[in-house]
Amino acid sequence: MMRPIRAACLGTATLVTLLACTPVAAAATDTGSAQARGKARIITLQAEVQQLTRFPVTPGSVSQGDRVVVRSDLYTDDEAHNKVGETHGACTTTRGGADEAQQCVVTYTLPGGQLTVQGMYYNYLDQGPFDNAITGGTGEYEKARGSVHADTIATTPKVTRRFTIHLV
Repeated sequence: MMRPIRAACLGTATLVTLLACTPVAAAATDTGSAQARGKARIITLQAEVQQLTRFPVTPGSVSQGDRVVVRSDLYTDDEAHNKVGETHGACTTTRGGADEAQQCVVTYTLPGGQLTVQGMYYNYLDQGPFDNAITGGTGEYEKARGSVHADTIATTPKVTRRFTIHLV
């Protein structure tokens, strides 16, 4: 006895769906991430701004749509103060005036890979602290998650910040 074609197709569709979902389930239980291995860590670095260029919409004021492109050298946060990498970032002003806000995307190039970071930066002119989310990475930072906290520790001769990178 032949079974109806509709039933055969349903069986094939169910099998294809189950097979297609298998990688998703495997990825959800990935044991290769730092969190799954229980290896959360903190990296503390100092950054010295080397280049910063502002592209104003309205020269002489801070306006929505202004762009800032920045590059910093990264150093160990110890007496040796060895250069270990760089940051490369771009920010767009989303709120102008004295209470400025910027949306920033930054890549940290480090030994063993790169970290990508994104978030808001408020009151650039005051050099205040900020926190950004780690959105991913490459190499040993592949699938990285966590946050970066930045504090300004000097404004002369170069703007210097302490980055505390929390990898989870």
